[in-house]
Amino acid sequence: MGALPVFRWRLAPDGYATRRQLRAQGLRPGGQEVAAQLERPRRRGPLVAYLYRIDAAKPVRPMTPGRWAALAKANAARRICPQCRRDAGYVIPAALGTCVPCAYPGPADSPRSV
Repeated sequence: MGALPVFRWRLAPDGYATRRQLRAQGLRPGGQEVAAQLERPRRRGPLVAYLYRIDAAKPVRPMTPGRWAALAKANAARRICPQCRRDAGYVIPAALGTCVPCAYPGPADSPRSV
């Protein structure tokens, strides 16, 4: 593989897109190699974004009922507190590892919120 073409930030020619831009158009890279890169200069080293050719991109695969079910199950699991085993009603923060009432218990005589 030869050297990639490098473009300045916001100066890429038409026909190239990042993964996010492809996704916004309902496309995916589809196994193609990175076609070019963007560089945004900064003191610590440039920010780099990889570009893919739009004409070689493929449509996004549709979600199947099985995939929807697996996604719903995974999201539900992220709401269950591993300590008290209750549904917190929100995604448990990774920094806490438990629901807020378990992470910051109040005085023993105060009623616990559900």
